[in-house]
Amino acid sequence: MEDGNREDMLSNLPDHILLTILDRLNVCDAARTCVLSRRWQQLPAMLSQIKIDVLDFLPEGTTACYQREIVRINGAAVEATKSIMSRRDPSRNTIHLLSMKFFLRDNDTISIGHSVGQIMATHKVEIAQFAILTEAHYSCRGDDDLVYYGRNFMLFFEACPGAFGGLTRLKLQDLRFGKSDICNVLLTCKQLKHLRMFNCDSGVWTTLQVEHLELSELEIVNCSFRKVVLISLPKLTQMAFHGWIAFQDPLSVGDVPLLETVDLTNVCLSSHKMVKLSKFLGGTSVRNLRLGFESEKIWVQPEHLTRQLASVFYQLTFVHMAEIPEGYDLSWSLFILEAAPNLKELYLTVWDHLCTMEMDREKRRALSYSIRKGVRLACKMCRDNPLPSSFPFAETKKLLVEKIITSGIDSAASIHFLAGKAIWASHVAKKNFP
Repeated sequence: MEDGNREDMLSNLPDHILLTILDRLNVCDAARTCVLSRRWQQLPAMLSQIKIDVLDFLPEGTTACYQREIVRINGAAVEATKSIMSRRDPSRNTIHLLSMKFFLRDNDTISIGHSVGQIMATHKVEIAQFAILTEAHYSCRGDDDLVYYGRNFMLFFEACPGAFGGLTRLKLQDLRFGKSDICNVLLTCKQLKHLRMFNCDSGVWTTLQVEHLELSELEIVNCSFRKVVLISLPKLTQMAFHGWIAFQDPLSVGDVPLLETVDLTNVCLSSHKMVKLSKFLGGTSVRNLRLGFESEKIWVQPEHLTRQLASVFYQLTFVHMAEIPEGYDLSWSLFILEAAPNLKELYLTVWDHLCTMEMDREKRRALSYSIRKGVRLACKMCRDNPLPSSFPFAETKKLLVEKIITSGIDSAASIHFLAGKAIWASHVAKKNFP
């Protein structure tokens, strides 16, 4: 059979198989398939998963985003959104996933919001996500820029209530909100299941109050709130709280009856008050707990076994204490084993991670970092560091440390020591939750 008459086996596959293939591609790669044939040109309008990521429009091999490039790729994301939404097959009523990542830039965002809002008005969208980037994330910007982006976001939000009303996932960064802005966003986003805020606040020394009927996952990372108050989140199951600034009581937990996975991480300064987990997590009964120390001072206060602590830890089955600074006695962690009778696994990552630590002595003194003791362990980015590690790599030493830790404690928990290359692939999912 001559080449020109050979049957195109791929194109002869049924639509649902081809759509499954296209659903796994980003919008750029899916669009390239349109040149294959007239039939392929019709398929993008039938997709059940629409994923438009502004960073996919960067030239291959490019990672840095400069202003001129941001203008170009954001414009390309806008045009791709308009094209796909306008050609959407009306008979394909259900969209399983609609995921949009774009830069917050005046008319660009409003155009995207209107296109998404129109689709939501005529289609059932099961999962709808906005991941909104700012140029501040790619350059050194100050408080004035956070205010500027915060105002731009609220203009976008107010111009596109239809789109925000149907969102189930929202990721924000580098925004300074007005006093009632976050409350208004939560009131409008009634379908919201997941909220992530990175480097956001509402001004100097303000309190964030969170109340929502549907929210199940909440991430607050490096945000400058004096305090976070979870008033009522009846469906919340996972929470990550990283990088609080308050010297004491940065978190207050109210009505969160389903909360079972908690990730708490902080760089503890000398002036910070140590945290009592029985108070921090009072009223909850978590099953999975991650405590991150960023290779700095331990911020968890050991506690005697009380009724309140026993209530918080009774259902606890998994604990990961991450980036514990080297040179610290691990006996401070014994109270968790004592208070958690159903604990199955305890993971310990002992690591002086030079890539993320502040190493300048003058800056450490000015920012009130604690005085460091112990030695350092290099990761793959700083492995040429010649200093040895005090971490117990040998199995016999690990067993000895485990015996010392659990001495006198009736616990069936398996203890795993992780560091550098010792973090096996099978542990990654547990190590990085939620």
